[in-house]
Amino acid sequence: MTFESALPADLGEVFARGDLVAAIAQDEISGEVLMLAWMSKESLELTIKTKQATYWSRSRASLWVKGETSGHFQNVKSISFDCDADAVLLKVEQIGAACHTGDRSCFHREIKLT
Repeated sequence: MTFESALPADLGEVFARGDLVAAIAQDEISGEVLMLAWMSKESLELTIKTKQATYWSRSRASLWVKGETSGHFQNVKSISFDCDADAVLLKVEQIGAACHTGDRSCFHREIKLT
């Protein structure tokens, strides 16, 4: 199956609630959640075309390919949408760390439940 065949018929369904959609990157083999970022329609289209995770940086107001400066790329293996088409799940092959801190996952700060 190609990425294109798995997309909602019109990407407008995904972006009907706004210009950005939450994108979760998950390790394709371990299932570990690596990071959450934001995608615009253009970044999603580029991700589909290149199979490299491309996000929208809210702080820089620009597109960014994960790994373009760090070398820690995300090779996208599959793309899914949740039932409401308001979040995207990217299953990726993570090259290096996903977090800008150097940690494998951005979710390394745990709240201890008692």
